[in-house]
Parts: sequence; structure tokens; C-alpha cells
Amino acid sequence: MKRTLIVAAIACGAMFAETLTGVVSDEHCGAKHTAASAKDKSCVQTCVKGGANPVIVSDGKVYTISEDTRGKVRDHLGEKVVVNGKVEGDQITIDTVQTP
Repeated sequence: MKRTLIVAAIACGAMFAETLTGVVSDEHCGAKHTAASAKDKSCVQTCVKGGANPVIVSDGKVYTISEDTRGKVRDHLGEKVVVNGKVEGDQITIDTVQTP
């Protein structure tokens, strides 16, 4: 019984809630648009409209967004955001998105 609980705790620890502050970019440009300027915003919007997936760039690291939560950043393409969610490796499942 104890062994099962330890394994479950370790498995749950691999995915944890986190708050990321960064910029919504796209998978093609990645960390190229961290300034969140008007030019950056336009490029990200164009790329996502063309089929690229949005990503979050935080502290120079690019996080892919889980497919089922990508829609939560659609109104923030190219903008600075604070995202809360579950991070597993380089992917985030977004719970909430706010502008700083």
C-alpha cells in the first residue's frame, strides 16, 4: 500500500501548477517576439491565422500549449500575459490567462 502511494505521489509531482509571466508568440517565431511590440503582435497574429500554434515564451523558454487550452490565449496573441496552469516538461495546460 505504501509503495502505491509513493508511486502515485511521484507521478503527480511530474505535473505541477505554475505561474508563468511571458509573451504569447507562435511556434514558428518562438522567442523572436518577446518585446510584445505592435510589429510582434501583427506577426504572431498573422502566423496563428496561417495555422501556426500559439506558444508561451517565459524567461527565454518556449512552452507549447496543450491543444485543448490554446483557445484561452487567442485574444492575447503577441501580448504580455500571466498564465496559470500545469506544466509538464515544455508543455503547459492553461487554467487562466491575465494581462499584467
